[in-house]
Amino acid sequence: MIGRLKGILIHKQPPWLMVEVAGGIGYELEAPMSTFYDLPELGREVTLFTHYAQKEDSVSLYGFLREGERRLFRDVQRVTGIGAKIALAILSASSVDEFARLVQAGDVTALTRIPGVGKKTAERIVVELRDRAADLMGAGAAIGAIGVAADPQSEAIVALQQLGYKPVEAQRMAKDAAEPGDDTATIIRRALKSALR
Repeated sequence: MIGRLKGILIHKQPPWLMVEVAGGIGYELEAPMSTFYDLPELGREVTLFTHYAQKEDSVSLYGFLREGERRLFRDVQRVTGIGAKIALAILSASSVDEFARLVQAGDVTALTRIPGVGKKTAERIVVELRDRAADLMGAGAAIGAIGVAADPQSEAIVALQQLGYKPVEAQRMAKDAAEPGDDTATIIRRALKSALR
């Protein structure tokens, strides 16, 4: 099993990134926005914690800058009805600490604002993860910048759609969140925080 990768970041386009390791091998990984916020510039070295998932018809590799993110990704998938897509959406919409606080508080309404999480799923999250929420606290993600893009608002719209928002909704969220001079990461971060309010 692949548990960690260290190499050169050669591609990043949410939710995908590629890391080239020794021998010129490039690993393609899917990552939450919480990881994208803090990725270095292309061509720089990066170390990622990974989660390897194999199904009957596919193999997937997920990457995280922090162990706490990977742990939450794994824990949340133990909840009935939650798979990797929703787990990534949770990590993209909130930090580990913020998610743990919502679970501890039993804030079902805030949890249902995460794409793919309905009321019943949110209730199951609270019931099944409340005991583990305290362990997750302190493993939160700091938020940084992806970098300046040619058209940050358009990139933010694409990223929000990849996180599960409908095109019209993603456009509205990005437009409402964007301010002059913002980079893509700032627009996405502000849009996701507004969605959780």
